[in-house]
Order: sequence, then structure tokens, then C-alpha cells
Amino acid sequence: MRVFRLVLSVLLILPTAVLADESEASIWLQKISSAAHRTNYSGTFIYYRDGKMETSRITHLVDGSGEHEKLEVLDGSPREIIRNNDEVVCFMPDSKATFSERRRVKAGFPAILPEGAGDIGTLYQVKLGATERVAGYECRNVMLISRDAFRYGHRLCAHTDTGLLLKSTTLNEKNEMVDQFSFSQLVIGGEIDRNLLKPKFAMNQSPLHPAVEMPVDAVWQVGSVPPGFVRIMGLKRSFPGKKHPTNHLVYSDHLAAVSIFIEPVASDAKAVVGISRNGAINIFTRSVNNHQVTVLGEVPEATVTQIGNSISFVPK
Repeated sequence: MRVFRLVLSVLLILPTAVLADESEASIWLQKISSAAHRTNYSGTFIYYRDGKMETSRITHLVDGSGEHEKLEVLDGSPREIIRNNDEVVCFMPDSKATFSERRRVKAGFPAILPEGAGDIGTLYQVKLGATERVAGYECRNVMLISRDAFRYGHRLCAHTDTGLLLKSTTLNEKNEMVDQFSFSQLVIGGEIDRNLLKPKFAMNQSPLHPAVEMPVDAVWQVGSVPPGFVRIMGLKRSFPGKKHPTNHLVYSDHLAAVSIFIEPVASDAKAVVGISRNGAINIFTRSVNNHQVTVLGEVPEATVTQIGNSISFVPK
């Protein structure tokens, strides 16, 4: 009888403990989401994928008019991205080109979580992990474990004081690292010199070219998307070097995003068909009604394949 009571008490306590852990983990997600948008910081982070790495420098300032940010890619071809709230300008000095657009999809590291990240728990199991040190700061790990086969898992390590994301690791179904962002040097808080937000290459650039956008063609239908993914963008836009405008749609589960590009195939060109991968990004391509359909995203192969195979041309 004593053993029975002991087992019963453990069973009664266990669900409460699990719920408490998930509740605390959800609070951490809210801290991570908020800190990326409401904290001054500047530093250097490294992006790892497929044995390669790319280094970038980021400066982020928050004032009465909102968020202001500069991202500079330090490896390979130089690029600078200047953001004032949702207005983004990209400088590419090698091609002497400058482009601007309004941001519609999620931001990059460290602002990978949407504001109001608590709803993620319906698609991911959220667990607290151990603490570690990144760039000289102590951070707490929060695990996002996918509840199905259509999205990757994530391990997020957030600064224990501010909640700023210091390291983000994408994990496949075998819990293996797919890619990772990690600060190597970082200053959190304090005053930010506004001169650090100015582009270096603006003086040598050609005139600004805003992205040309039109409504997406209604003849293209997406018949099947995995649970949790919703359409957040649909437009027809012109890209540099492209002869014809491209239909561009984006579906997201508020953490992972999948882009669909639909463009005409020239009569003498051969459409690319199949599945490929670039780091954490899976890419599915097929030909539909003399158009090339490309579906890509930082999601498993099953996700881009299901979406790509469901795309059809429906004349009006």
C-alpha cells in the first residue's frame, strides 16, 4: 500500500512539473522575441553550414522612432543591409547596385522569433535546456522540438539577463546540426554610435532601384501545405537579370518560411526538375505549364516536396 501511494503521488506531481517547465520555456521564448527588437547591441556572428562559415557584423539601435540596424557581410562579396523598421536597403558594391524593399517575412539572426512567439507551442514542443557561455555571456538553452516531420527542430541559447539570442542551432530529425548562427563577439546595451549605422558603399552605388511589385497571378494555386503553414505574402515582382516578372509566394508557420517562385521557361531552355539542398535549405523544382516552379525553405525535404507537387495552373 505504501508503494502504491508513492507511485500515485509521483504520477500526480509529474504532469504539474511538465506544465511548469513548458510554461517557463514559453516565457523564455517571449523574452527572446522581445529582446531582439528592444535591445541595443553590436557584434560579430558566424553562420555555419556544410563545413563552411560566413562572418557578419551587426549593429542594432532602438530609439523613439523604432528600430535601426546595419548588417555587413564580412566574407566573400561585400554586402550591406540597412534597415529602418521594415524599410530595407541592400548595397552590393561589386555590382554597384542598390535595392530597397519593405520587409514582409521574418528577420534574420538574432531576431528569428516573431513577436508573440507563444503560439509556437502548438507546432513545437518547448523545453528548457542547460546553460552555457557564448561570446563571454551566460545563456540558457530553449529547445523547440517539432511535433511532426514538416519542420526542423531548434536549440536557442538566450542571454540570461536580457533574453537576447546568442546562438541558434537548427536540428534535423536525427538531432544533428543542420546549420548554426553564433555570436563570437558582442556588446549588449549602452549607447550606439549612429555613424556605425551608415553604409560604407553608398557613395559608389548606382541610383536606388525599388523592387517592382504587382499582384500575384491568380491562375496559380497551391493545393496542399503542411499543418501550421499559412500564406503570408503573394506578389509578382521583377528581379535583376530576369527578363520576365516572377510570381513569389511565401508560407510560414511563424518560425520556418517556405518561398515559392514561378517564372516562365524560355522555349530553348530546359526546366530543372528534382530536389537539392543548400545547407539547411531544401529546394524542390518542377515544370508546370511551361513555367519553372521552385519551392525552397529551411524545412525538411518532405515539406517542399508536398507543397511543390500541389501547385497547379488553373486558367480563369
